[in-house]
Amino acid sequence: MSNSLKKWEDLELKDDFMFAKVMRDPELCQEMLERLLGFKITGIRYLEEQKTIDISYDSRSIRLDVYVEDDRQTVYNVEIQTTSSPELAKRSRYYQGLIDLNLIEKGEPYSKLNTSYVIFICTFDLFGQGRYQYTFENLCRENPKLRLNDQTVKIFFNTSGTIGDLSEEAKAFLRYVGGIPSEDDYVKRLQERISKVHNNQEWRQEYMTLLMRDQENRELGRQEGLKEGCKEGLKEGRKEGRKAGRKEGHQEGIRDEKKRVTVFLLQKGIYSDQDILSVAEISPEELQEIKESIRSK
Repeated sequence: MSNSLKKWEDLELKDDFMFAKVMRDPELCQEMLERLLGFKITGIRYLEEQKTIDISYDSRSIRLDVYVEDDRQTVYNVEIQTTSSPELAKRSRYYQGLIDLNLIEKGEPYSKLNTSYVIFICTFDLFGQGRYQYTFENLCRENPKLRLNDQTVKIFFNTSGTIGDLSEEAKAFLRYVGGIPSEDDYVKRLQERISKVHNNQEWRQEYMTLLMRDQENRELGRQEGLKEGCKEGLKEGRKEGRKAGRKEGHQEGIRDEKKRVTVFLLQKGIYSDQDILSVAEISPEELQEIKESIRSK
């Protein structure tokens, strides 16, 4: 998640949670694609918001920010990237492969694979050449004019680019994602949508929950005792006849986890008591007890 430890009110379009919610507006999503790709799209259909693709029991899964299909059954996956990493190129390959596997069932002909675009909107220049966009298709090395025609395209957009043939409309959008204001009409509509998202209490709670889940994985996962408690919790129900002592250890781990989450939120100083009660799943009395224990230290 690129929203790490951001207050709900501070979320911008470049934060993936906000981006996914803003692009749930089909008109805004379609215009974004048309501006970036430079061609008209006839209608879009959401395959699933923040689509999670998990091909097999033990494989890695990915959560897609925007995953849509147009009337020609061309598939578009759009992702916001705010952290530069040399692994992004291979991540685009991984996304493409999983999307393909998700498009066809086992035994179906490859002809059912749709034309697809994997699009990364980056707030940095991944390739360091100053371009607005870097488009990749499979070509023959011996004859670059010969295309493989596998109908897959990967595009990396750079919000700070200065080189390349890109429309002013597309530039205005990219600059806005990068944090530069614009009087562009589309950008104004994006700002209005962002305000509506900020006022949506259901999405606010969803964000808080996701934020804490991600934070728990980073912070609490480092604690050896908590890791043991969580491990026992995951195993519970899969095996019968668990020893009473192990069960008690798991319950203790859950209590420790809730306390650690509560302490973490209190120390940040940006969350209300109601947010903490909801995310940590504790009672008002437990919250008060934890507050008192912190003050006494």
